[in-house]
Amino acid sequence: MILKLVISVFLVFLDQLSKIVVMKKLYQNESIPVLSDIFHITLVYNSGSAFGLFRDQNWILPYISVFAIIAILLLLIRRPQFESKKYLHIWQIALLLILSGATGNLIDRIKLGYVVDFLDFRIWPVFNIADTLISCGVILLLFVFFKKDAIIQN
Repeated sequence: MILKLVISVFLVFLDQLSKIVVMKKLYQNESIPVLSDIFHITLVYNSGSAFGLFRDQNWILPYISVFAIIAILLLLIRRPQFESKKYLHIWQIALLLILSGATGNLIDRIKLGYVVDFLDFRIWPVFNIADTLISCGVILLLFVFFKKDAIIQN
């Protein structure tokens, strides 16, 4: 579990570093095409939640993030019983991905008052590495939840 926590801290570091680099290179709403009409690096200051939802509700979002981080830490400590270690590892990885993403975006909210987004695929709202971590974690959690008999009922 210690190695997984170290990886989680590294993912937060990677998220924060990527945001710092983009903010040093671009002005707000400036865009650099990487693959024309497919993928751009576009600097956006997001005062909402993931993918721009709940825009300008920034006053409550840090509290929700702190609540989510505490809930995830509690889930990591007191986990359900699993049919096999494979599902336990997937469960832990999923929660650590969500924890890393939530922490990265919370750091932005506390430090800047908004979240820095920059990954722009032109058909989806601009997002960041932290949003990607959260999304991947949720997908993994859904896999475990819907996998028949993965979690042993008490």
